[in-house]
Amino acid sequence: MITGLLYSAFAALFDMLGGAIVLGKQPPSRRALAILSGFGAGFMLAVALIGMMPEALGNEGSLAAILIGYMLVHLTQHTITPHFHFGEETHAEAMVSRGIGVWALVGLVPHSFFDGVAITSGFANGASLGTLVFVGILLHKIPTGVSLASVMLASGNTRRQAFLAVSAIAVATVLGGIITPLIGPLKAYGLPLAAGVTIYVAASNLIPESQHERNALVQTAVFVGALAYFLLKMLLPVAPGH
Repeated sequence: MITGLLYSAFAALFDMLGGAIVLGKQPPSRRALAILSGFGAGFMLAVALIGMMPEALGNEGSLAAILIGYMLVHLTQHTITPHFHFGEETHAEAMVSRGIGVWALVGLVPHSFFDGVAITSGFANGASLGTLVFVGILLHKIPTGVSLASVMLASGNTRRQAFLAVSAIAVATVLGGIITPLIGPLKAYGLPLAAGVTIYVAASNLIPESQHERNALVQTAVFVGALAYFLLKMLLPVAPGH
């Protein structure tokens, strides 16, 4: 429990770092963010399909939990939220009111909560899986912070409100890490739920964003991210019985 909590808190700091990049004087490099997002997408997809899913399928109902996790992100980010995408916000025509930023926050809170659930559940199934899940979560935290802060500012909210919004998703990640071992359904199904969330973020959010970039480095980064999963897995100690 303590290990998962500590790693969840560390991951949450990268939400704050992403927000700080937008709120600071130096604008974020769109190309660098796109490459990071592509790399993170490849790594996250590999860790969800090869690392999390096999461990998650031990309980009856795990496949349904994976589907629920996937659908939950679609509901919060692309059904009830009017406008959301990963990366710096450039769609001025969509930023018609401050409420757009609030809806983006609403969409990201459950996603961020399950980041903490994923990390804690991963470590509950072994240090190697926990480390792989943590790295996957970490890789998309900066783009998440950048996305929320830029949407908040572009929709007319103040810098203070943008900072508070990014702080809220960071806190949600920590709460996910704290609550998972304490609530029976999350303790039992946290990993498959988080696997569904991770698959959505990687395959339905980050990879489509990378496909908008006409840059070979961004497209290559997706494959390099998946390869990096296997390389890191080889370097980690194998748990007994695995």
